[in-house]
Amino acid sequence: MTLKDKVCIVTGAARGIGASIAARYIADGARVAIADLDLSAAQETADRLNSLHAGEAIGVAMNVVDELAVDTGVQAVVDHWGRVDVLVSNAGIQTVHKLQDFPFDEWKKLLAIHLDGAFLTSRACMPHMIAQGSGSIILMGSVHSKEASPLKSAYVTAKHGLLGLARVIAKEGAEHGIRSNVICPGFVKTPLVEKQIPEQARTLGISEDEVVNRVMLGNTVDQEFTTVEDVAEIAYLFAAFPTNALTGQSLIVSHGWFME
Repeated sequence: MTLKDKVCIVTGAARGIGASIAARYIADGARVAIADLDLSAAQETADRLNSLHAGEAIGVAMNVVDELAVDTGVQAVVDHWGRVDVLVSNAGIQTVHKLQDFPFDEWKKLLAIHLDGAFLTSRACMPHMIAQGSGSIILMGSVHSKEASPLKSAYVTAKHGLLGLARVIAKEGAEHGIRSNVICPGFVKTPLVEKQIPEQARTLGISEDEVVNRVMLGNTVDQEFTTVEDVAEIAYLFAAFPTNALTGQSLIVSHGWFME
């Protein structure tokens, strides 16, 4: 398997999981657009990766809930490198509230970033993939694509929805050589998860240690967080797999937090 010279777009890639995926791709010789709401952070990450690896990175400004911004950003990548082979729709946020206390504006914002963002970026990339007769679209789901947890009604709803979107893309893209898959990580110790620890402690009335050891890691088989490198390896597998045999599938990366 190889991504050498493949053109990849990773959203939300200035930091965290997205940056780790970009690094894994570039280490294999890929050309990667670090797409992020924060252009300066995206370019900083691109510059850092360019100094370390064999591939090439550029920073691209992209607000994934803005149709024009998405279309413009994808076109800029195509103008720069001539094609797009891989999309990783990774941008996401987390907000926790009990359902009866969930502010509607926060509900809408979370669903927009996860679902509208995946739809808009996929829609923008697919015509280019159709024209070249191949492509891989990877959506960043979660163990919450398969299971529910208290306080996460919007997140669980959004992550479940990504499974349906990926399956439709897999069926519509098949005749054009386009595959679609979902990565479902468990708790990964990124700033997104670290932010949840005190929030859940306050809402649930338990200590931060209990949030980590009981809520986040209690269902794992080894009390270990999933790492960004774990997730990046699965993103590499889906992107570089030499055939479309895996299309329409999801893979859970959670230290056994959820099993199926």
